[in-house]
Formats: sequence, structure tokens, C-alpha cells
Amino acid sequence: MNSDRIETTEIDSRDQFIDWKMLGRIILKASILFIAINLIFAACRPLNSLGGVSLYNHLFPGRLRLPYGEVPAKDFNLTLNNLPALLASHEWGKSSSDEEYKVLLIGDSGTWGWFLRNDQSLAGQLNAMGLRTKEGRPVIVYNLGFPFMSLTKDLMLLDKALLIDKPDLILWPMTMQSFAPKRQLDHPLLQENADLVRELIQRYGLSLDSDDPRFVDRTFFEETVVGRRRELADLLRLQTWGVAWAATGKDQDIPEDIPLRKTDLDADESWLDIKEPRQLSTDDLMFDVLAAGIERAGDVPIAIVNEPIFISDGENSHIRYNTFYPRWAFDNFRQLLSDESQRSDWQYIDLWDAIPPAEFTDTPVHLTPEGTAMMADILAGEFGWGQ
Repeated sequence: MNSDRIETTEIDSRDQFIDWKMLGRIILKASILFIAINLIFAACRPLNSLGGVSLYNHLFPGRLRLPYGEVPAKDFNLTLNNLPALLASHEWGKSSSDEEYKVLLIGDSGTWGWFLRNDQSLAGQLNAMGLRTKEGRPVIVYNLGFPFMSLTKDLMLLDKALLIDKPDLILWPMTMQSFAPKRQLDHPLLQENADLVRELIQRYGLSLDSDDPRFVDRTFFEETVVGRRRELADLLRLQTWGVAWAATGKDQDIPEDIPLRKTDLDADESWLDIKEPRQLSTDDLMFDVLAAGIERAGDVPIAIVNEPIFISDGENSHIRYNTFYPRWAFDNFRQLLSDESQRSDWQYIDLWDAIPPAEFTDTPVHLTPEGTAMMADILAGEFGWGQ
């Protein structure tokens, strides 16, 4: 009896030793594989290639505007900084009819359609009008606006969009804020795509610093799977939100009560870091980026639109048009833009005061659906598009 117990104990102990040894081997092999995957990932840096792989325009319809969302669970959307993923999810990447008159629309949050459904955005309303050119081609507008004011951001998106397809017209609404030098690289979309921005700086000789400290330059280990796990998760989340997008067509949660822009203004004559009124020049504003965008368009016509702004009639409205612009600065900007357009033979449409103040929502450049419809009507008339 006792010898049997001893023998059983020895066998159990031996079995337990073998199990631990096998487990150790498994852990060792898994660790080596994990390290190898991370090292290969960091060496290859495949995030941009992975971003270009998309279920949109295949399993799901392409999005009508670039992904941007502050609360993904409500917006069925999210903000990410992988440029190939943004473009691959958009309908601009789909094949289109040669009979279409394709209009590529770039710009800021007003163009994107802040607090507007897709059908209420500028692109949506132009498309809903069933417009045709004088030659009878159907006008189809593609919304590649993105919610940040920076001409450099617009140039970067335009540069990559033109590699995908060639439009018949580029429509570029903009405002003075987008010309501010210090704003150009403030958004992570630009900072995270440092190599692309640096290449544009070099190609066009832009007055931006290639060594700007806001650029994100990761170390080798920061480029591993562990270091880029958030970005990888975002790529996956964008694809999973495609189900909700396909089912609802919703990509922005719009509150019932939208806060309104300020009407009573401060007695302040500063514009950003320029504290007092003075004569501005093209050196104070990023006209070189605007010129680069027009050069990048090549033989594609491009129309510059000075987009509508809110004009206050409240307190201190004799000093400022709105919270963005003192009168002296914006008037100076309009004159510079007009003069440069004439000198360079740019197509320029000035709509700065074309929309009544009541048709602006939370900022001096965000329009109501009705205000956007007015802008769409004006633009359709400018180009001679009819139904």
C-alpha cells in the first residue's frame, strides 16, 4: 500500500514537471514570435499600406465625406490620421462614369458640413439639384472637406486625391483663418503625416519649417505593433463602423439644440497673434500654399471661393465682423486675395457677405441647411449649371 502511494506521487510529480517544461517552451516560442512580429512591423512600417485596404466601396458603400467623429458610438464615425484609410473609405475611390462632370470639393469644416447631414452639406445640396453642364453632362460633387482650417491640409488631401482620379473641376472654399501661418500644422492629420508634408514643402518651396517640432517622428520601437496599437485599432474600428454607415447613412450626431455664434463681440482688434491693426502682405498669409494647390491641379480648372462669414450687428460690430475677424484684418485679406487672383489669373469667387447672418450656426463659417442651399444656388449659377 505505502509503496503504491510513493510510486503514484513520483509519477504525479514527474507529470507536473513535464507540464511546466512544456509551458515554458510555449511561452518562450510565443515571446520570440511576438518580438519578431514587432521588429518586422517596425522595419516595414506597413500602416499606410494597411490603411489602403478597405471594405468601403466593396462590401460597404463609400462614405460621402471623410471620416471624422468626436463620439464614435454616436457618430458611427471616428477621427483618424491614416491618410490612405481616409481616402480608401470615401466614395472618391470608387469607379465612376466617364460621362460625369466630376467636381472635387475641398476645404474646412464648413465644406465638410458641420452640424449638417450629408444631404444638407454643400456637396449634398449641389448633387440633389440634379445639375448638368451646358453640354449636358451630369454634375457630381465629391466632398473631400476636412474639419480643420489649414491650406496645407487642403493641399495634402488634394495631392493624394489627384492620384486616385482626375476631376473636371476643383472647388476650393476657404477663409482667412486657413491662411494663418501658425495654424498650418496644428492638426494631427498633418503632424502624423510628416513625410508627406515635408515632401510638399520641398516640392513647392513652401514657407514652412521641415523641422517643425510638431511633426511626429517616431523611434524604431515606437513603430512596433505595441507602439502603433492605437492606430491599428482605429483602422479596424473604421471598418466595423461601415456596417452602421451602410445601414443608416449617418456619420455625425447632430444635437437638437445647436449653440449659436456670438453676436456681441469684444472690443479687440487682434487677429490671432497680430495684436494691432497694420497693413498685411502676402508674407503674412500662406499664399504660397494656395499657389502650390493651383499648380498641383495642373490642367484641371480650380475655383477659389472666399466662403461666406457671419457679419455681426451686435456690440462692437464696428470693430469686428465676428469672433474670428476684426474688420481691418479681413478687409485687408479680401483685397490681397482679390489682387493676387487678378495678378495670377486665378478663378476667384468672393461670397464673403452672400449669406444672411441668421443662417450661421455655432461659428462664423458654419451654415444652416438653408444657408448652404443659398450658397449652392449661387455656385451653380456661377458655373452655368442648370437642371
